[in-house]
Amino acid sequence: MSVQYQDYYQVLGVERNADPKQIKAAYRKLARKWHPDLHTGKKKDEAEEKFKQINEAYEVLSDPDKRAKYDRLGSNWRAGDQFTPPPGSDGFYTYTSTDFDPSDLGGFSSFFDVLFGGRQRGRQSQTDFGSYYYDRPRRGEDVESQVDITLEEALHGGARSFAISSASTCPECHGQGFKDQGFCQRCGGTGSIPERKTLQVNIPAGVYQGSRIRLKGQGGEGFNGGPRGDLHLKVNILPHPLFKLQESDIESELTVTPEQAVLGDKMPVPTLEGSITMTVPPGSHNGQRMRIKGKGLPRKDGTRGDQYVRIKIDIPRNLSEAERDLYRQLQEIRKR
Repeated sequence: MSVQYQDYYQVLGVERNADPKQIKAAYRKLARKWHPDLHTGKKKDEAEEKFKQINEAYEVLSDPDKRAKYDRLGSNWRAGDQFTPPPGSDGFYTYTSTDFDPSDLGGFSSFFDVLFGGRQRGRQSQTDFGSYYYDRPRRGEDVESQVDITLEEALHGGARSFAISSASTCPECHGQGFKDQGFCQRCGGTGSIPERKTLQVNIPAGVYQGSRIRLKGQGGEGFNGGPRGDLHLKVNILPHPLFKLQESDIESELTVTPEQAVLGDKMPVPTLEGSITMTVPPGSHNGQRMRIKGKGLPRKDGTRGDQYVRIKIDIPRNLSEAERDLYRQLQEIRKR
């Protein structure tokens, strides 16, 4: 039976002469990084696959007998190479049509089964992996998500319903990840299944782009009686029809006629806190910015940003003949 060679040292990112302490440290770091509870969507599928590879590598390299048997293959193999142990090879399993059952493969690779026998798998729950993740109460993983809010909510705060996917303990394996000497098929060996719920989120006044809101106990479910993790919501401020956000400052446009730009005028200007009257100074030009102090969003230091009003001069399209005459007179005057 030909299978793909698995480079377990490469999977854990350690040298072939790594000691047990280094192997354990590398495993724990990768297991925390790729635990499926920390990922969603397509990334979760990738995480589950990597999580299985990491567990398989640790299953072999943390066991002195398995590691010695694996090391006898030598260091000349590359991950993905086709590997077929020659008949009669000492210490390796080969399958015949009467003793190989694909259903025995479970969650480990065919390479593992060729080396150690499909029915020997499942001792993973007896390794350090089992004691580290499942034998003791474990706090649920923290979950990060994004909450979209309006500029008005960022300034004034508010409450809104928020739907999120989290994880709950798998009812088939009770969070163990294993069942019938293999990975639990219901949860894919993760010990948890997706759970969608709706939460009421209170947006505090004065949040800014990228700030975080922590919801205690709303993250991943704990294992063996451990507490739930927390939910961390990253604030994303949505585009606004009137205002453009630039860090803590906002910018808006004010459309004026040519005569208002030349002679000046008092005009209503919208802000996040209602309309105010603003003086357009005589001789204003297109693109000129006027500042309204303290009408932006809160800054991290507690002060507020400003609002900038950009002048946009609107050239009339449907002029009366009298208006055209006035413009001709102005043109003649400016030629003198």
